[in-house]
Amino acid sequence: MTPFYRFQFYLFALMAIVAALLFVTRKSPVAAALWLVNVMFALSGLYVMLDAPFVAAVQVLVYAGAIMVVFIFVVMLLNLGRPGQLPDLRALAPRLGAGVMGLAILANLLAVQRDQLPTVELAPHEDNVVTPVAQSLFTDYLFAFEITSIVLLVAVIGSVMLAKRRATA
Repeated sequence: MTPFYRFQFYLFALMAIVAALLFVTRKSPVAAALWLVNVMFALSGLYVMLDAPFVAAVQVLVYAGAIMVVFIFVVMLLNLGRPGQLPDLRALAPRLGAGVMGLAILANLLAVQRDQLPTVELAPHEDNVVTPVAQSLFTDYLFAFEITSIVLLVAVIGSVMLAKRRATA
């Protein structure tokens, strides 16, 4: 394993761990959701390093995209974000941490752009990685997939009903 590859792994792992700790310790649900999005992006970077770009894309699109948007929508709908909790996002430590992580990622991007990265063969590369995932998802795990979508739909409908009841009371 090359030193640059090892550095990338530790960078994404550190980003995931720090963001997960910040996710758990936030008082504001909006700030916690944003830190959870950071965790999802860091895990996506680790999936790319494991030569699983489809899983990384699904991680970003489904979890960091769709589910977190629904979560933020429900939090905003229920008005759980209080103005007194906004200093959570304006403190100096999160800004410094974000700046350091941003500089590290920028340095990685510049190194990749200069083609200093040696290619690392981790696994045999298949031409079509979507077919096996889709085939097992829509055959073996179809029931679990549908139940999950129904549970998410019921959660959104329940939050809307709670918000309407709170507004009328």
